[in-house]
Amino acid sequence: MQASITRTPIMGEDDTICLAIELSWTQWLVAAVVPGDGRLSRFSVPARDLRALLDLINKLRERARRALGRETAMASCYEAGRDGFWLHRWLLSVGVANLVFDPASIAVDRRARRAKTDALDVEMLLRTLLAQRRGEPQVVRVVRAPSEALEDARRLERGRERLVKERTAHINRIKGLLATLGLEGGRPWRKDWPAWLGEQRDWQGQAVAAGLARELLAEHERLLLVVRQVAEIDALRVAPEHMLAPAIRELSRLKGIGPGFASLLGGEVFWKDFKNRREVAGYFGLAPSPWQSGSIARDQGISKAGNRRARHAAVELAWLWLRHQPESALARWYKARVGETKGRVRRIAIVALARKLMVALWRFLATGLVPADATLKA
Repeated sequence: MQASITRTPIMGEDDTICLAIELSWTQWLVAAVVPGDGRLSRFSVPARDLRALLDLINKLRERARRALGRETAMASCYEAGRDGFWLHRWLLSVGVANLVFDPASIAVDRRARRAKTDALDVEMLLRTLLAQRRGEPQVVRVVRAPSEALEDARRLERGRERLVKERTAHINRIKGLLATLGLEGGRPWRKDWPAWLGEQRDWQGQAVAAGLARELLAEHERLLLVVRQVAEIDALRVAPEHMLAPAIRELSRLKGIGPGFASLLGGEVFWKDFKNRREVAGYFGLAPSPWQSGSIARDQGISKAGNRRARHAAVELAWLWLRHQPESALARWYKARVGETKGRVRRIAIVALARKLMVALWRFLATGLVPADATLKA
């Protein structure tokens, strides 16, 4: 299905076929502009149907060839999201220069009730791509796609995060069920926990009822499975063949940073090539967000626009840094800034310390420069 809209030509001097893809679960909407045509055309193809998408790409190339009398390059874009980067890699393999846009960085109308449809979204994507190709600064942020091997290596830490949550849920469920009889949990992650359960008696001196015991033992089985899977991941993420092992080993050299934090930061953040400390702080979402209009100026706090997992880990690690690296320059800076003050001031200062610490760790990995006065493990 195709819908063509006659408009003022929006192509500049760049003789490149530009198309934007709006992804959804059932069908993809494609907006395209062919040089020499001056029209914005919309097409729809079945979702994940690469043959149909390739036929459309060839059709647009043929249209450009008839209009210009020669072969032309092709550029495309889509928003980062559920579909990941497999489509990006496929587009590159068929000769399309694809970009993956950060959806939060695309400017939208600020009216209270703005129109929002897939057709309008794909046109906005296409206009953003054209502006980006014209060289307009800060028009959109492009997501850097990791390699397939690196993307697979990063799944290890995220899978562990889900398993830890599941492990906590099973433990809490077991303790909650036992609380209905006035019993304690008894460390349910132990393998001999079923024997312990069989010895327990309620307030009447009776054993745990059969139905409740069956449910508790089933929860215990699932808990042991999750515990085993977490232990396997813990062994894999420090294995020499793990792609992120070098960064994990380097970060683990610093006192106060264990394999957990090192693996999380290595997989979420420090696989990227940052140009400067501003990019580091921006990716963590720890950069300040000033608000100024005329004579009015105020601070809105940190942007929180970066990686949520990494930001939470950075703040938690900042507290641990104060405990395990009390003589470091960063810890002394925090103590001089806060002193004996309690409450909100400490929470604000710890975020600033987290930002400084992440920049220091980035420099440590990039150049080998140990954070000032920090202690290395034996």
